[in-house]
Amino acid sequence: MPSPALPVLYSFRRCPYAMRARLAVAVSGQYCELREVVLRAKPAELLAASPKGTVPVLVLPDGKVIDQSLDIMHWALTQHDPEQWLTPDRGSSTDMASLIQQCDGSFKSDLDRYKYPDRYENTNALAHRAAGAEYLMELDRRLQGQDHLFGTRRSLADMAIAPFVRQFAHVDMAWFEAQPWPVLIRWLEAFLADTRFAQIMEKYAAWESGTEGVRFPPDVG
Repeated sequence: MPSPALPVLYSFRRCPYAMRARLAVAVSGQYCELREVVLRAKPAELLAASPKGTVPVLVLPDGKVIDQSLDIMHWALTQHDPEQWLTPDRGSSTDMASLIQQCDGSFKSDLDRYKYPDRYENTNALAHRAAGAEYLMELDRRLQGQDHLFGTRRSLADMAIAPFVRQFAHVDMAWFEAQPWPVLIRWLEAFLADTRFAQIMEKYAAWESGTEGVRFPPDVG
């Protein structure tokens, strides 16, 4: 009998939204066919599935399309959540949702204007860096006395937020590491050093229409 069809995940390796989706898919143990796309030459299949043309996009075998990164995370973890990301050690799912919403809202807006000031008219990159730093200070305060944002183990919030903190830090790593948030720095370093992050950051050739993508997640060595 032929193998059952896998969900198809359109992704872009360096996109933080796609990173968070891949993290949840990987931890859930749900295999999919990953199609790495080139954003300046988006494949017709991606645009047909989701006309907004952003990644990640998950196409399920029954044709259902999930094109929001948090929705993909929730879908994967609803299938299987072995590390209990949806059930925080401390706080509630509502608390996690609020912290993630701040990340995806005002912090992401400041991050974009700090990282890409030329894309926005009359933008002061340093002012947006300072505004984004307020959110990072909040994360540092939350991490005092605990390894993760909601207690002793990783949660949805850690894995949804860390890719964006990584992107913010990489704009000017020397500046980031000189700031008064040592606990946040250690948290980010632990995230980047984790086997799970290495697993979802493997490089793949750009997918070509008419070919099969790669089976994802790759096996952890």
